[in-house]
Amino acid sequence: MECVHLGKMVFEKAKNFANRSILKFRDDVEGKWKDVTWGELAAQVKVIAKSLIEMGVKEEDRVAIFSQNMVEIIAVDLACQAVRATTVPLYATSSSSQVNYIVNDAQIGLIFVGEQYQYDRAVEVLHQSNYLKKIIAIDPAIQLSGIDASISFDAFIKHGKESTTADEQLEERLNHLSLQDLTTLIYTSGTTGEPKGVIIRQSNYQQAFHIHNIRLTNLSDKDLSLSFLPLSHIFERAWSYFCMLNNIVVAVNKDPKKIQSVLKEVRPSYMCAVPRFWEKIYMGVNDKIDSFSPFMQKVMRRAIRVGEKCNLEYRRYDKDVPTLLSIQYWFYEHTLFKILKKVIGLDRGRFFPTAGAALSDDVNIFLHSVGFNICVGYGLTESTATVSCYNPANRDYEINSAGDIMPEVEVRIGENDEILLRGKTITEGYYNRPEANASAFVDGWFRTGDAGYLTKQGRLVIRERIKELFKTSNGKYVAPQQVESKLIVDKYIEQAAIIADQRKYVSALIVPAYSVLKSYAESAKISYDSIEDLLQNEKIIAFYEGRIQHLQADLSAYEQVKKFTLLSRPFTPDNDELTLTLKLKRKVIAQHYEKEIENMYKEN
Repeated sequence: MECVHLGKMVFEKAKNFANRSILKFRDDVEGKWKDVTWGELAAQVKVIAKSLIEMGVKEEDRVAIFSQNMVEIIAVDLACQAVRATTVPLYATSSSSQVNYIVNDAQIGLIFVGEQYQYDRAVEVLHQSNYLKKIIAIDPAIQLSGIDASISFDAFIKHGKESTTADEQLEERLNHLSLQDLTTLIYTSGTTGEPKGVIIRQSNYQQAFHIHNIRLTNLSDKDLSLSFLPLSHIFERAWSYFCMLNNIVVAVNKDPKKIQSVLKEVRPSYMCAVPRFWEKIYMGVNDKIDSFSPFMQKVMRRAIRVGEKCNLEYRRYDKDVPTLLSIQYWFYEHTLFKILKKVIGLDRGRFFPTAGAALSDDVNIFLHSVGFNICVGYGLTESTATVSCYNPANRDYEINSAGDIMPEVEVRIGENDEILLRGKTITEGYYNRPEANASAFVDGWFRTGDAGYLTKQGRLVIRERIKELFKTSNGKYVAPQQVESKLIVDKYIEQAAIIADQRKYVSALIVPAYSVLKSYAESAKISYDSIEDLLQNEKIIAFYEGRIQHLQADLSAYEQVKKFTLLSRPFTPDNDELTLTLKLKRKVIAQHYEKEIENMYKEN
């Protein structure tokens, strides 16, 4: 599929595929999914582009999109590209202070908001910022505050519909589209400092689409991709546009909390997800198996073992599967595994891109055993997403790796085993951050901050974030994410934060899965007055101690958790303990739980 500037894509596609569906959205009033054709999308993008021009948006102006996933924000983004403006996507759950920082840093004058929460935060920013001048409210249900600076999406659209001069200006801008256009500024999560705006030009996107077309040779325009992750994240954003370029319909999921019902309604062929999504499926399936009769538990465990042997010992290496094993797997594939996939809503799945964090080997093996074609990968905002991934058309993958390096992406291992990148998908740097840019590159190679190595087959293995490697007082290095990934696959553990830096041994702050734990307490006849009371119960502490010991059995002694504290509230972005991409802010957590941490290191 030929790559085309995203500012022109919708208009080019509409010429040849005007009546072909390309987007789907759920009409909550009618309770059904509706299609948007290329022709309809092109008409919407055009009028939005004209409205932007009428509102005084100039080339290279920054326009923010502060919303959950919606068809409208895709149209707005494409319209911004058509008029050569730069979009700055913001996470729908961002606080007013986070929005205010980005608005001021990028000098944003116009912001589109999705629903009431985003509108209210934007109004707060409007009163603080010297840059923000206009708020466009997309959802018609938003209650506007009455200030002149905010208008409804319909009122905004009216400017474009009634314009007599914007057509000519739009055509002129379309004629000047360039691969050097600053398409997107995506602000990094900021686990170790203030967020930085990653510069992503049209040339970065075009190269990303090009190399994915080389790698993913088994795509079909008869397929459907579900847009589940936030479009403010480069992973979902680049993937969704890649699908659209290949005429693959993108179903836009508005509410992540409804993903279970949405999956059953849409039944996608593809869906980007983070490991936590698959970990929850793994825990849910195992929990269900544990509830079966002893006989059915044996049947299910045997089916999974057969799947593992068939898919990971034979098919993965393109070996002939022994006849008896092949028959057994065929039976399970068309009975138990088929039912499992249909219950989840992934029975039509062809492959599922998965990145954003490390996927536990146990979860990865389980998923491939039951027939989920998980395409594990590694990438960053700064690399316009994918650096490496499994090849879904080639089953020769390595479970503990992040897959094969993408075509035309160069990877080198530098000092301290740091992964260095070079290529046309790699950002030129951060917006207005000369000092950060100076330290982000070495001899033309981008420093990822991740430690890893290349296998003999040339596959990339990620070990840890370099800045997050802990060194115990005994001189041993501990990779906290590796230990945490071992713990959070347990159905009774929702979150875990490892403590070890300059400490005698490893400890952990554990956030239990409260609802599951309460069910266990009830079945074990453990009475309690509050969640705090329950977490201090000796039987509960002993219960978790046993599970943690089992989970980390294959870790070295110096990596194993020696003490832990059960927390009565989760880590969240609202309390600044997680980034908006749900990564741990370790310094903040250490400050918030200083007392609990010190108690774990008191001498007995």
